[in-house]
Amino acid sequence: MDIRRLTPELSVSPQIVPADVPALQAAGYRALICNRPDGEGNDQPLFSEIEEAARACGIEAHYLPAESGKVSDGQGAVFGALMAMLPKPALAYCRTGMRSTTMWALSQSGRRPLPEIIDAASHAGFDLKGVVRRIAHGGRTPVEVSEAEHEVVIVGGGAAGIAAAASLLARSPGLDVAIIDPADVHYYQPGWTLVGGGVFDARDTVRTMGSLIPQGAHWIKAAVAAFEPERNAVILDGCRVVRYRQLVVCPGLKLDWHAVDGLAETLGHNGVTSNYLYHLAPYTWELVRNLRGGRALFTQPPMPIKCAGAPQKAMYLAADHWRRSGVLDKVDIGFFNAGAALFGVPDYVPALMEYVQAYGIDLNFNHALTAIDGPGRVATFTRTAADGTKELVQKAFDMIHVVPPQKAPDFIRVSPLADAAGWVDIDPATMRHKRYPNVFAMGDAGNTPNAKTAAAARAQAPVVAHNLLAALGRAKGEAHYNGYGSCPLTVERGRIVLAEFLYGGKLAPSFPSWLIDGTRPSRLAWLLKERILPPLYWEGMLKGREWMVQPELVDAAATNEAVS
Repeated sequence: MDIRRLTPELSVSPQIVPADVPALQAAGYRALICNRPDGEGNDQPLFSEIEEAARACGIEAHYLPAESGKVSDGQGAVFGALMAMLPKPALAYCRTGMRSTTMWALSQSGRRPLPEIIDAASHAGFDLKGVVRRIAHGGRTPVEVSEAEHEVVIVGGGAAGIAAAASLLARSPGLDVAIIDPADVHYYQPGWTLVGGGVFDARDTVRTMGSLIPQGAHWIKAAVAAFEPERNAVILDGCRVVRYRQLVVCPGLKLDWHAVDGLAETLGHNGVTSNYLYHLAPYTWELVRNLRGGRALFTQPPMPIKCAGAPQKAMYLAADHWRRSGVLDKVDIGFFNAGAALFGVPDYVPALMEYVQAYGIDLNFNHALTAIDGPGRVATFTRTAADGTKELVQKAFDMIHVVPPQKAPDFIRVSPLADAAGWVDIDPATMRHKRYPNVFAMGDAGNTPNAKTAAAARAQAPVVAHNLLAALGRAKGEAHYNGYGSCPLTVERGRIVLAEFLYGGKLAPSFPSWLIDGTRPSRLAWLLKERILPPLYWEGMLKGREWMVQPELVDAAATNEAVS
């Protein structure tokens, strides 16, 4: 834990986990304040998990969330009132500690001299000059005063952001590129399904962010709060300002755990799990391994979601384990999909149906999970009939793997970059923003109709890199993204249906059918998933090596004429 003391009564820290709470108790802390909304990160425990651990240790825990960079004067006042009533000392935490420090600073306005507030924050490692500017300007951050300026600013250090930076620098060494991301670690999220299936160790899916930032790129370790595209500015947590010539937006998406009533309170307990969280994928394997009979449910929310095949991949791996353990006939497996089809590309459905039938899976389409009673082990679904009428359906369970509804991050949805649904509004071919020509987006936050997978980001990175450099006059021609996405559908341990497709569901196999027929389960595809794709991710995609994803260049003038 990285604990920073602001006053004798209050310390702040980055995100804590339930396992930290006993040590906090031993250190004398008597209260916790969570200033981070649930669902900001895939490695983030929910507040309910922290609260339960705190209760067991006799520590008070309170939830006062604020969006990154959006701490209000009112929230500062509430923070001050909360501190006045809490037992001391207290620890407040968020993603980095900045929001907690900002709330404290606002709560002390008028009580302490401003230099004293700034000095206390500075000694704790937090720069509040931006907050001072905000207060001085009546709540608005003056973007004319920037702390940094770069030719290219990339928002997000996930798969898309690192790949974009690496592709840019591979093409144009010496380009002034900055990546904005507050995280200390980077995750290989495609591996979490295999963690939940007992194949991978969760620790093998993690590397430090510092080890992955491409050589020559600047790393701004902060969270983005807002965009000012008319002024070519990004506002950071703490009200600092970074200006750019070209912007690439790829912060991923948000897992909306609170969209399902009762889910946040029971996740990680009572047989409720999800491979979509780093610390819960091992719990999935624990539940699968220990289940010897009963009912196992697997859910899929409305689209769009990250890796649309992941919900059923978890189910197939679990069913395969129960079959190998000789208990499959004692487990009642149900798949509850909010959509109307098993998979969005029909060519792959026949092979998947063979496994559905072999495992005895009960398919339920148009069923969206809307509530869950963890202690009672009952899931409630809203079933939509063909005529549009809805009814509630309740199912008991012994274990349930939940995939939460997903949406764009809060700071994207409320920004000028968003479309009506909240996603970054970009051209599906060029990946350029439809209204701001020096803004690009890629990865999960864009509104392109492709599958949200790492394979898609790998194909998009060279397109964005080429078109951005062309905008800077360092490349010629226009590159187009064709919608490529890949979903290795793990149907059993040792076999995979390798789905590869373009916009519109057109098949796009990378290998000849005599080597890997993507519409049929394949052992070679399993080898690709287990042994080849992880190093291809770490040493290829994140290093700017564009094997098999060279961008397609088109005649921009001819294309524009055809579209018009």
